[in-house]
Amino acid sequence: MRNQAYFLIIVALFNWGCENSDSSSSSSPAPEGFHAKAPEKIYPGLFEDAQLGVVFPDSKTFTDAVPNARTEEIMKAYEAAKSQEGFDISAFVNEWFTPPTAFASGFEADLSRSPAEHINSLWPVLTREADAEAKGSLIPLPNPYIVPGGRFGEIYYWDSYFTMLGLKASDNHAYMIKNMVDNFAFLIDTIGFIPNGNRTYFLGRSQPPFFSMMVRLLSETDPSVSVSDYLPQLLTEYFFWKDGDTSLTADNPSYRRVVRMPDGTYLNRYWDNYAEPRPESYKEDVHLAAENPERDTEQLYRDLRAACESGWDFSSRWLTDPNDLGTIQTTEILPVDLNVLIWHLEHTISEAYAQKGNSDLAETYATWAKERAAAIQTLFWDEEKQFFSDYHWKDQALTGIPTLAMSFPLLLNLATQDQAEGVAAALENQMLATGGLLTTLNASGQQWDAPNAWAPLQYVSIAGLREYGLDDLADEISTRWINVNTAVYEQSGKMTEKYNATETNLEAGGGEYPVQDGFGWTNGVLLHLLKEAE
Repeated sequence: MRNQAYFLIIVALFNWGCENSDSSSSSSPAPEGFHAKAPEKIYPGLFEDAQLGVVFPDSKTFTDAVPNARTEEIMKAYEAAKSQEGFDISAFVNEWFTPPTAFASGFEADLSRSPAEHINSLWPVLTREADAEAKGSLIPLPNPYIVPGGRFGEIYYWDSYFTMLGLKASDNHAYMIKNMVDNFAFLIDTIGFIPNGNRTYFLGRSQPPFFSMMVRLLSETDPSVSVSDYLPQLLTEYFFWKDGDTSLTADNPSYRRVVRMPDGTYLNRYWDNYAEPRPESYKEDVHLAAENPERDTEQLYRDLRAACESGWDFSSRWLTDPNDLGTIQTTEILPVDLNVLIWHLEHTISEAYAQKGNSDLAETYATWAKERAAAIQTLFWDEEKQFFSDYHWKDQALTGIPTLAMSFPLLLNLATQDQAEGVAAALENQMLATGGLLTTLNASGQQWDAPNAWAPLQYVSIAGLREYGLDDLADEISTRWINVNTAVYEQSGKMTEKYNATETNLEAGGGEYPVQDGFGWTNGVLLHLLKEAE
């Protein structure tokens, strides 16, 4: 009965979202010219030639390039030119496409400004106005929004929550929070979920589900807004993550983002609907598959994409061998942070129904939230190591890998006091470095590993510790993070995407692209912490 209800509700909500324009999200139809297909589907053959021919050093550049003519004209010209002697794919692409300009490029930092003043001066630079027309792979949005900066000229789902923290703390920019929440509601209404970012090549995956956290932040910032205003979108988000549980049995325990545990509990994992090379990292994925012929190629692509949905792309957290990306196994892992965020979504839906006066459905969602909270406290807790860990659902065992995901249960007060103190000890004794908290303890060369430190995970850990009165450690982490952000800014005039926490005079590394400056979530978390420290 429960599974049947899921199916009926998600169908009804999807239809509602596509047809109803009178919601709190101020939804409007996508501008004329919007093409839902990703570039590799629109330009078959040309896309592969451009990416494998390395027309641009960064694979993302071509996926974001804006065509200079209609698709039919470009493809006709390509078919005529490609077989000619001396065909130059780079010259062809540069004739028919305009590559994107790095967002915030040309901005000159004024080092006489404090870090907070610098960030407040950056908000307009990182703001995009509502999209009046579709351009290339960009999914148009109806309201202004903040992008991270650098090569990232579109919104990113989980990044935006941490950016919003800074907007709330900054001078005269809190109004943008509602614009951004409404944009995410628009995506839910029109697409059925929030994609990784507003690009057509992200339509196979989402990112860590922070929408309920965003709605709550908005309601705290704007007293005229209640969480129940966004109940339809919260429900649609929930059923996106629950899609497929109607088909699960003991013999068939997984489908897309849902896994049925042996005791009948439903938990979540990361996934992507496509088992293909990522368009924005096409050559990297194709080359990795060629280097790992023993692996099922589609499964390798799926695990790479699922790690991108996690936001931790890439980390030894997902690897069998911490030094070999070819051993990635993301879809076999139940992440503790994801399940904490789904708990918050269930809890928020329960609260929204209570605000609507529907006590029955409020109680139903409260019960599901309690079931998940119990699983978080038991299944994800490593009693021996005294921290929260991911769970390998096929092996039916904890991974035991220490990562900053251990802090998420503290953020939403889902740990016992003893568990929180165990996590605090692990953070202080294992993860704390000169420039803040290490993401993991493995120096694998991946960007979500040591020695790198990232703003969102600093915030989650600091705020989580404060939930349990562990303020001394929270203050120490905050001070170290503020100091490294300030030192890099004073040296370079930049706020960067990530930081080297052990050798703070060196730039962070790893990953598939250079360190980016801008930078949305760094700005947001730093402003929040600076205001908290006042």
